[in-house]
Amino acid sequence: PKMADTMSRRSVFRENSDKINCFDFSPNGETVISSSDDDSIVLYDCQEGKPKRTLYSKKYGVDLIRYTHAANTVVYSSNKIDDTIRYLSLHDNKYIRYFPGHSKRVVALSMSPVDDTFISGSLDKTIRLWDLRSPNCQGLMHLQGKPVCSFDPEGLIFAAGVNSEMVKLYDLRSFDKGPFATFKMQYDLTCEWTGLKFSNDGKLILISTNGSFIRLIDAFKGVVMHTFGGYANSKAVTLEASFTPDSQFIMIGSEDGKIHVWNGESGIKVAVLDGKHTGPITCYPHTVLFFLQTLDHCGAKWSENVGGKQNYLTFIEYFCPYIKTLG
Repeated sequence: PKMADTMSRRSVFRENSDKINCFDFSPNGETVISSSDDDSIVLYDCQEGKPKRTLYSKKYGVDLIRYTHAANTVVYSSNKIDDTIRYLSLHDNKYIRYFPGHSKRVVALSMSPVDDTFISGSLDKTIRLWDLRSPNCQGLMHLQGKPVCSFDPEGLIFAAGVNSEMVKLYDLRSFDKGPFATFKMQYDLTCEWTGLKFSNDGKLILISTNGSFIRLIDAFKGVVMHTFGGYANSKAVTLEASFTPDSQFIMIGSEDGKIHVWNGESGIKVAVLDGKHTGPITCYPHTVLFFLQTLDHCGAKWSENVGGKQNYLTFIEYFCPYIKTLG
């Protein structure tokens, strides 16, 4: 059966009064945590398919929430008062540590897949390297423009996208020596880069933009493998493209509630799924789960059915934020 024929919506959640700006899966895949512009942090149980707890960060706001390697702690950026990153215990709702240093809004946050290291990128044109065990910055990179950044799957290198026109690769063990590779891309005046992601096999890097195209590049050579377009994004919404867990397909939402899917190897569009929502959708896959954001302040759960039975290896879920600023 075609991918579009095997999707079915299973449940809807309405927990937020404002935009869900980010969410992340716990290391064991059992829970998802979301951050919202309504200053809330909502914890969802993936197995039961329902919200289980809500916390608040009223004073500082919350954005770019990320699980650490412990299922009961997270780090997140602030979107009010200051630009400090905060390390929170979900168990007792208390801060474990603060990470001050950035002088402008943090726009990228990536946790190492192997240890307690994480990196942050800011509009102050820096990327900072941190260790959860210390409030002090472990490394500082000054760049020439707005950065986006992400670790590779092995946690040995990280990629920095700078000024929407070049990708720099750094070895974590010798980042102070500068990038070991720099790939210059064709600059596009119509949009800016909003995210970088490595495929799970580490061979590809996916560049998301706030325009109507995304790029797939070879992580070793910097060669553009494919440019994917043909989806709606006239309002420059940050639509986050994602790999499926097997790195075979690339997915992105669009402002009209559709989900576009391409084969990463051939570059051919293989499906356009109907999200059954009128607003923009942003995609977030993880292991055997898949999340989508849309304009509504709700969430829905999808599963793929094969031969009438649920196939939980291709289990799909999505959450939908209400975005007041979008018409």
